[in-house]
Amino acid sequence: MITRRTVWQGSVAMLGGAALGSGFLTRAFAADTITLPFENGERPLVNYPQKRAMIGLTSRPPQLETPFSVFNENVITPNDAFFVRYHLADIPYDLDPATFSLEIKGKVDKPKKLSLADIKKMPSTELVAVNQCSGNSRGFLMPRVAGGQLANGAMGNARWKGVTLKSVLEAAGVQAGAKQVVFAGMDGPISDKTPDFAKALDIDHARDGEVMLAYAMNGADLPFLNGFPLRLVVPGYYGTYWVKHLNEITVVDNVFDGFWMKSAYRIPDTEDNSVPPGTAPKATIPINKFTVRSFITNVVDGAKVKANADTMLKGIAFDSGSGIKDVSVSTDGGQTWSATKLGKDLGKYSFREWQTAVKLSTGDHELKVRATSNEGKTQPLQPLWNPAGYLRNVVETVRVTAA
Repeated sequence: MITRRTVWQGSVAMLGGAALGSGFLTRAFAADTITLPFENGERPLVNYPQKRAMIGLTSRPPQLETPFSVFNENVITPNDAFFVRYHLADIPYDLDPATFSLEIKGKVDKPKKLSLADIKKMPSTELVAVNQCSGNSRGFLMPRVAGGQLANGAMGNARWKGVTLKSVLEAAGVQAGAKQVVFAGMDGPISDKTPDFAKALDIDHARDGEVMLAYAMNGADLPFLNGFPLRLVVPGYYGTYWVKHLNEITVVDNVFDGFWMKSAYRIPDTEDNSVPPGTAPKATIPINKFTVRSFITNVVDGAKVKANADTMLKGIAFDSGSGIKDVSVSTDGGQTWSATKLGKDLGKYSFREWQTAVKLSTGDHELKVRATSNEGKTQPLQPLWNPAGYLRNVVETVRVTAA
C-alpha cells in the first residue's frame, strides 16, 4: 500500500526550467484513497505535475491509472488524466527540448541527428488512437498473477500529432536486408543489473505510414510523464511499444533479442493467446495487437435505477484497427442482446462511443456489453487467462437494482 509518505519520498525533484516550465512542481502527494473492485484494491489518489488526481500504483517510477469515471466525460481522454506507465526509474526530469536530439542509426545510408525543431519542420500528420497498457485490467484475473494490479483505467484515447516514422526512415535511407527497427528512450535503469528498455518493430510495420513520432497530444505538447518531448505512437498495438522520451532509432538486419522483446511482454502462442488458468504456455510470442473491448461508462456496479423507465446506457468500444462494427447490450445476464447506436467515428484506432435506452423491471439486473469489430472479432463471455495477465477482454458486467 502506497502511503502519503512513500509517495512524497519517491518523488524526484523535477528540474530543467525551460524543459518543463516554471510551473512544473517538485513533488507529488497523496490526496485521498480509492478502493478498486478486487482483493487488495485500496489505492491512493495522487497528484503529480500536469495531472489531476490519479490512481497511484507505484511512485518510483510513477505508475498512474486513470479513474474510470474520466471515460464518461469525453471520447478523448484529457492530457491531465491520461495514464502513466514506466518500466525504469531513472526518468530524464532535467531534459531540455532546446538540446534534445533524435538519433537515427544502424543499417541506414545517412545516419542522422534531428533536433525537435528539425522534426517539427517536417510534414506533420494527426491520428486519433487508443494507447492501452498491456496489463490493463490485470487485477481482475483469477487466479491472480504477478504484475501491477490494475483495474480498467490503464488506457486512454488521444489525438496525436507528429511525423510518420516512414518519412524519417526514408530520409535516412534504409539499407537492403533490414529486418527490424529498434527504439529506445531517455529513461533508464538505476541498476546495471536491470536491462535498458528497448522495443522493436518489423521493418514493414515501421514503414506502414501509420507509426508516428508524436510531439503533441490533444493540441498541446506531450505531458512530461507521457513522453515529452517525443514518443513513439504504434496504433492498435499495446503501450509497451509506445516508447517515451524517444531519442534513438536503430535499423538492424536481425530480429532484436533484447530482454523486453525476447523475455518480457510475451503471450501464449495459441489460437486465442490463452492457456488454462494456472498453467504455463509451451511457446510464446511477443505481445502485439489489442483485443476488441467495450465498456459501460455511465452506470457503475451496484447502482440503483428507476424501474420501468428509460435508463440511458452509454460507453466506449475499440479494437486493434479494423474499427467497431457493432456494440450490443444485454439486460438479462447475456441471454438476449440488442444493438446500440454508435457515435461519431473518429478513426479506426479511436474509442467509438455508443448509447442506448433500456427499461428495467423491478429487481436486480446484470447489464452486459459486447463489441464486434469490422473483422468479425468479438468478446468472450468467459475470461481468458495467461500467466502475465495480458489481453483481458471479457464481456463486462455491471450489476444494478431497479426500484
